[in-house]
Amino acid sequence: MKNKRNRLQVISEILRSTLVGSQEELLRILSERQCEVTQATLSRDLKLLKVAKTPLSNGAYKYILPAYNKPLPSTGTVNTLISHGAVLSMEFSGQLGVVKTKPGYASAIAWDIDNKATDHVLGTIAGDDTILVIPREGVTRDDILEMMNITFSEKD
Repeated sequence: MKNKRNRLQVISEILRSTLVGSQEELLRILSERQCEVTQATLSRDLKLLKVAKTPLSNGAYKYILPAYNKPLPSTGTVNTLISHGAVLSMEFSGQLGVVKTKPGYASAIAWDIDNKATDHVLGTIAGDDTILVIPREGVTRDDILEMMNITFSEKD
């Protein structure tokens, strides 16, 4: 699987639903899902996802995702994410939007924006807690806010 974003999503889904104790085991599960990846790439992916290994009561170990990597609400609107505390604010500089999130949420929210707002958004760039939203030509701030289901009051 060449698409890194999709691969990271598959790894996250596996770790949420399956008890995985080693990279070899995870590589085997990925291979069963037709997701061929090298051990080195998997190691980098686990580091990027901030996966930790925790001991179990039987002496074995289990890979776990950090708490902020838990699945976001399925409705996917930014309003829902705000109500869950993931999105903290959105401001504009010219036509560019800057979304501030809790640490660790920016990539997932940017991915959602990129996949659900293709008519309005050319693309996003995400860090750990900040997203740059780049609107398409002719799309206004109000269009972006409406698309994201956010109502902001004017600042004084």
